[in-house]
Amino acid sequence: MASEEATLVARVAAGDESAYRALLAVHLAPLNRYARRMLGDRDEADDVTQEVFVRLWTDAHRYRPEAARLTTWLHRIAHNLCVDWQRRHGRISLTGDALPQETTRGPEVDLAEAARARRVREAVDALPERQRSALVLCHYQGLGNREAAEIVGVSVEALESLLARARRTLRRALEEEHGP
Repeated sequence: MASEEATLVARVAAGDESAYRALLAVHLAPLNRYARRMLGDRDEADDVTQEVFVRLWTDAHRYRPEAARLTTWLHRIAHNLCVDWQRRHGRISLTGDALPQETTRGPEVDLAEAARARRVREAVDALPERQRSALVLCHYQGLGNREAAEIVGVSVEALESLLARARRTLRRALEEEHGP
């Protein structure tokens, strides 16, 4: 897959629209989910995702397959755009579809689960940006530590530390609110 994607990126660099569409089909949804989870706003996430693919089209010649997988390179671009957006506009609350919602069982809504999901979203939103990024990439996007570390721009050990601090902070915040 990696060599196939590298070939597609090389074709994109040469102006091949069909190669671009093929990469778009594979990477659009995961990158958009990441941007939504980081920004909490569908429209802003769509703008960030669009900019990632504009940069793929204009900067494909800069991609080095020996340095990183394509998904890592694209997530790194998305990560930087999200961080830039948050710095310009301030943090916003993770609401709506930003984080997975708890499902309901039948017509009656389980209020305890809905309240718990809200508390988790609020606690994740309150995390410092790097801890939040690490948590979203590893937990919600399902990336491995090495790939997430490359995207955030830290060592694997530093990423693991960010994850541990994020989990500790979340645990403390949720315990303080409602007890252990």
